[in-house]
Amino acid sequence: MRNITVSVPDDVYRAARIAAAEEGTSVSAMVGGYLRSLTRRNADFLRLEQQQNAAFARVARRGGLNMSENLTRDEVNDRALTGKLSPRDALH
Repeated sequence: MRNITVSVPDDVYRAARIAAAEEGTSVSAMVGGYLRSLTRRNADFLRLEQQQNAAFARVARRGGLNMSENLTRDEVNDRALTGKLSPRDALH
């Protein structure tokens, strides 16, 4: 485990100590939890970005939609209902 030194204004430190005491933990544990959440959120973002890129690639392989049409959400839904675009195709 690594130690780090962080400088914060006095009022922030006092508020953090109070919050930590109310939660029955330490400021150090709160900071560690916050930093863990950042790395987890970054990993989630990267995973979702990869899924999005894969979805775009699948659409491109199928010929995609003519983006010059500038379809509205209602038009996309109408296409799905009429069979021109299935809801499954919209997701996969």
